[in-house]
Amino acid sequence: MQIPFLSVLTPGPAPSLQYFPHVSREKLRYGDTDRQGHVNNAVFVTFLESGRVELLLNAGVDLCGPDGAFVLARLVLDYRKEMNWPGEVEIGTTVMSVGRSSARMAQALFQHDECVATAEAIVVLTDTATRRSKPFSDEARAFLQSMCPPA
Repeated sequence: MQIPFLSVLTPGPAPSLQYFPHVSREKLRYGDTDRQGHVNNAVFVTFLESGRVELLLNAGVDLCGPDGAFVLARLVLDYRKEMNWPGEVEIGTTVMSVGRSSARMAQALFQHDECVATAEAIVVLTDTATRRSKPFSDEARAFLQSMCPPA
């Protein structure tokens, strides 16, 4: 199933949660709100991180290998609607492409079945000793590619 946006740099219609093979949920806290009474924009970034981390580190597959760690190399975020407390946010995450040591991910945040934000992130697998990029193992590459939408 094709996601209706290829890049958040040229946003199209808002995606629905069904387009994302990985979905995380977080409870909104009163402390997430700001003076205007809606969830603060910085908290959106935290929710996106939770979705990526859950996919990358709780996949049942060792994506990092020995001495490996993911770093965020790029994040582009489009705010589409405000999010309000109380409630829950659903975080949709998919992998759009896989490189030698990086993966481009598309994400979206949903409240009450409405898309409130879309994002594009690039994560890079690094070697913790050298602090340089490290190639994915065949198993990691296969898993990440399985999280890509069909062509």
